[in-house]
Amino acid sequence: MTSQPARPIRVLVIDDSALVRRAITEALGRDPEIEVVGSACDPYVAREKIEQLDPDVLTLDLEMPRMDGLTFLRILMKHHPLPVVVVSSLAQHGSQAAMDAVEAGAVDVLAKPDGTMSIGSLADRLAYHVKAAAAAGVGRRRNAEPSPTAPTSLQPPAGPLDSRQIIVIGGSTGGVEALRTLLPRFPQGLPPIAVVQHISAYFSRVVAERLNALCGVEVREATDGGVLRSGSCVIAPGDFHLAVEFVGGAYRTKLLKTPPIHHCRPAVDVLFRSAAEAAGPHAVAALLTGMGSDGAIGMQAIRRAGGTTIAEHESTCVVYGMPRAAVELGVVDHTVPLPDIPAAIMKAVTRRS
Repeated sequence: MTSQPARPIRVLVIDDSALVRRAITEALGRDPEIEVVGSACDPYVAREKIEQLDPDVLTLDLEMPRMDGLTFLRILMKHHPLPVVVVSSLAQHGSQAAMDAVEAGAVDVLAKPDGTMSIGSLADRLAYHVKAAAAAGVGRRRNAEPSPTAPTSLQPPAGPLDSRQIIVIGGSTGGVEALRTLLPRFPQGLPPIAVVQHISAYFSRVVAERLNALCGVEVREATDGGVLRSGSCVIAPGDFHLAVEFVGGAYRTKLLKTPPIHHCRPAVDVLFRSAAEAAGPHAVAALLTGMGSDGAIGMQAIRRAGGTTIAEHESTCVVYGMPRAAVELGVVDHTVPLPDIPAAIMKAVTRRS
């Protein structure tokens, strides 16, 4: 008995530009796993199309007549939640609108190409994000409240920490919201933190700025050759791999334009592998929600070097892809829900000290 082929992911494209609607439709139409079932020129038309067509995923512009996309997104998530991928020019140049969209419930945010590129050039990335959104659905939006056994805030380490220690974190789909849950719970005085989040090139700076405003530790975009200091966190800039090295008694960051890995740049594996080489048993790695398998091989390198590996539990993942790959590879020391990951990292850090 042969199994039935999986139904294509049904997508509704919402944009006020007919040219952009056609370009997105053609770009997604190249993927046999995706079917664009309709389009809408504004949120009012979109509301009718959603009822008629029952799409699995929406692509949404933020600048539209009659009602802006951000207002529509908030109304949608309140009354008729659906997975949404924002595709907007407002995501360029570090716009706060991109972060606002994630906070309102968008699964991912992509920047519309400028005049030097076409949407067709983003076809593979756009299809990837649509598939991730379909996998995330809306029923897997995590409960970000700490478990009853987890404190709402963490105390600084009681004693001095090993200066060779470093914390590395990787995430993808749903990872920005995961970082908003995780990083603000860290106290000052921790070892330096380096983060790779699969993110649009125009979006990483505003994510770092928003997290910095929420956190007790300093959060900023990584720079090439920058020094990683205790009590600070760096986030890989979009479209650059991030690696760390130990030079002159301190960790420094390296930004690389080498080819994408797992179709991703930045890739978690690059950061984790470099941490395994630079820090060995002094590395503590956490792998958060995300589609695909990025980070699993890097976690394997950290575990072989004697470091500590932590993966987000399926129950709080928006997409249980990357943590699953690491668990199935047998390279995870601890699997815990997102709200408990800060305490697990703190425990690993103090135990190593």
